[in-house]
Amino acid sequence: MKKSILGLAVVSAIPMFSSMQVLAADDAAESIEKIQVTGSRIKRTDMETSSPVTLIGADDIKAMGASSIDGVLQKMTAASGAMTNPAVNNGSGGNARVDLRGLGAQRTLVLVNGRRMINSGTGAASTVDLNTIPVSMIKQVEVLKDGASAVYGTDAVAGVVNIILKDDFEGLDMNLNGAITGEGDADETSFDITMGSSFDRGNVVIGLQYTDRGDASQADRDFSDCPIEEDYENGSFYCGGSSYTPFGHVWAENADLQGQADGEWHDFTSAGDAYNYSATSYLYTPMRRLNLTGIGHFDVTDETRLVSEFTYSKRWSTQQMAPQPVWFDFTYDADTMGDSLLSHGVADGEDISYGRRMTDVGPRGYEQVVDTVRAVIGLDGAFDNGWGWDTSVVFGRNDSVDRATNLLNMGSIQDAIEEGDFNPLNQADWSGSNLAQYNYTENNSGGSQLLVLSAGLNGEVMELPAGYVGFAAGIERREEKAWYVPDSLTSQGLANDPRVEPTGGRFDVNEAYVEFAVPLLADAPFAQMVDLSAAVRAFDYSTFGSDETWKLGLTWRVNDELMLRAVRSTAFRAPTVSELYQGKSPSFEQVNFPGAQDQAEVTVGGNDQLTPELADTVTAGFVYAPEWLDGFSMTVDYYEIEIENSISSVNNQYIVENCLDASTGAYKNQDTALCQSSAINFNQSTGRISFNNQLQNIGNESTKGYDVNFKYAFEAAGLNWRTGLDVTILDEYIVDSGTSTIDYTGLVTSGIGSYAKVKSNFTLNASGDNWDAQYQARMIDGLDSYACLADDSECLVPSVGTVVYHDISGSYILNDTVSFSAGVNNLFDKQAPYYSGNNDSNTDPYTYDVLGRRFFAGMNIKF
Repeated sequence: MKKSILGLAVVSAIPMFSSMQVLAADDAAESIEKIQVTGSRIKRTDMETSSPVTLIGADDIKAMGASSIDGVLQKMTAASGAMTNPAVNNGSGGNARVDLRGLGAQRTLVLVNGRRMINSGTGAASTVDLNTIPVSMIKQVEVLKDGASAVYGTDAVAGVVNIILKDDFEGLDMNLNGAITGEGDADETSFDITMGSSFDRGNVVIGLQYTDRGDASQADRDFSDCPIEEDYENGSFYCGGSSYTPFGHVWAENADLQGQADGEWHDFTSAGDAYNYSATSYLYTPMRRLNLTGIGHFDVTDETRLVSEFTYSKRWSTQQMAPQPVWFDFTYDADTMGDSLLSHGVADGEDISYGRRMTDVGPRGYEQVVDTVRAVIGLDGAFDNGWGWDTSVVFGRNDSVDRATNLLNMGSIQDAIEEGDFNPLNQADWSGSNLAQYNYTENNSGGSQLLVLSAGLNGEVMELPAGYVGFAAGIERREEKAWYVPDSLTSQGLANDPRVEPTGGRFDVNEAYVEFAVPLLADAPFAQMVDLSAAVRAFDYSTFGSDETWKLGLTWRVNDELMLRAVRSTAFRAPTVSELYQGKSPSFEQVNFPGAQDQAEVTVGGNDQLTPELADTVTAGFVYAPEWLDGFSMTVDYYEIEIENSISSVNNQYIVENCLDASTGAYKNQDTALCQSSAINFNQSTGRISFNNQLQNIGNESTKGYDVNFKYAFEAAGLNWRTGLDVTILDEYIVDSGTSTIDYTGLVTSGIGSYAKVKSNFTLNASGDNWDAQYQARMIDGLDSYACLADDSECLVPSVGTVVYHDISGSYILNDTVSFSAGVNNLFDKQAPYYSGNNDSNTDPYTYDVLGRRFFAGMNIKF
């Protein structure tokens, strides 16, 4: 088959990554008779399909100094929203996620070597924890930015990340890598070794990687060392924090009092008394991780091959937050509790609310130990007629234990108060020695399990004038279950937080698919090649019944320089076990409301009444590689995704704004479905807001925009140069909850990340005979704060300007055995920006770099 110039451009790499992997993949296409590309199960003679696929190679990962693949994927321009990463301290559970198009990690399907990865992480996981992927074993990553439910099944709504591990490796490869910030923290050390050997009928590859990541504290950065509060009237800022303070805080009908170490009280002021919870909170969370991998194949006969994969990961991760805030109500008894409140307007016998920050016992620690195993065994081969077949079994299991330390059993303390054995107004009763009997460690466990049985067939069914019709078909059975068992005290509601319910459930699904690739025209005027692709998948869920999805794609190669492509597909996403059966639990989320605490108590959890999501996806674009400019190519693709019956929770800030009157604090819109289901409660005496925000089928979501890619490779001054620019333009991201419509385009939020209108990555690479150097620039367009949309007059910083990060890296080959690499990320030490209504650390750790300048270096030894 004739290889056109387009062969170097159809599957375009992100410009911030080296394009060497694209060239290598294309060269491989000429030497391998048939290959399979992410987004299709039909084996082809090249990598040219109707769907846009991005390739990221091992060299690209090394150039970024990344020891985990999430640090690479989260920097893609097509990624946005809330992607859990090491900078997310509150509620991350040590997990790492990727979120294509900002539609949620649950709508991005993660594959390993083309097969489904086990949902993993802490608790009853519903998405893949990228920490389970051994980055040292990655050969390349293929990112399909297109819906692919008809090909792969549920979850492939926003796209697919297919992580391809090394096979057919021979020799020994060792790496020692280290990193540290300019502040001397968040240090990281990683060691890996990969060994491979071939024999007469096969190959075996074994890999080991160990990573040790240190922490950084919010107290060690100027932008995050205290919670910033805004004085709207004077246009100034001050260090604020929580109204749950050391020595106690009393709310009464005519009093708002702050306790003192000597047992006295004074009127509480936010500017002077608020507790700085940043001082003991992590800015960057520590982790240790072990990855073991084994991959092998054995030729049973000349036509049959046995394949096997095994991956195991163990993660030890930690987060640290400010000491526990406790709160409870009691009746003031001056005779037994003392008369210290009488002079401040609190009457004897009055009901009061009491809050305290438990600096008496120290900061809260959250620890996770997570084990994830995945095993694959399969057979594949070919018949005499050239048709290929394959069958496999995939088994995965994820088990987690998480602990929370320095917690107090408030149920026991309240019992002691009622019995007269504990005086909450006496500072001595809150001493560390007295509290030891109430101190406890919370222990929870959870996990998930996956079993997939599959069989497939592929080949060429008939010859048409323009070529052969490609064909693939198969059947699959998938079984999933997940569980979460909370600590006994927590499950009974005997701790200070509301009770957490257990999670448990399962489902199974039987599926069948068929796919065709039909050549329509060949070697015609203005139609060098026109191909039609079609796929249909039918499925039957034990929880939802039967349905189907389909996909149609068109590839029109006009000539050697220009190719047009388009895909129309439907997608289906079934609720996960966690989404269906997760028990209710409290989550403390940032909100902005006059007279209220900055964190609301939000009840979250699953909903067994959920129904599946349905989506329509369209992509259309072109690839242009002109003969008159050798080495240059460009791609432009339009995407549009519309999701019906979307499973989500409502924006927390939106609930507060729509169900509470900002001027009076009174309830409003209580006749609407939104406010009725939220059951919002605002205690104006304590400033505490609480409401329900469990998952539900909230309505529709839609997003559309453009991906643009430019690449140019050339020789000059005796060097090889590669440059590229990757741009994603977000035209809209609309969430319609049925009662309201919100367009998140150009907004940064306090909990679901950001949706920049424009994100771009630029790369310039120069290489000589034994060295390589690279410059990268990542741009995030300016954003407006969602919290300020209703009334930006009360926001001192309602928007964030454009942020650009600059990175440099390089490598040097000493000899055939030893090479070195080094680099600096965030070269100019760009500080994370502040905005009104921020998330955590006075910024958005989902979006911005919180560490500042970071140095990394590594040594590679190979034999």
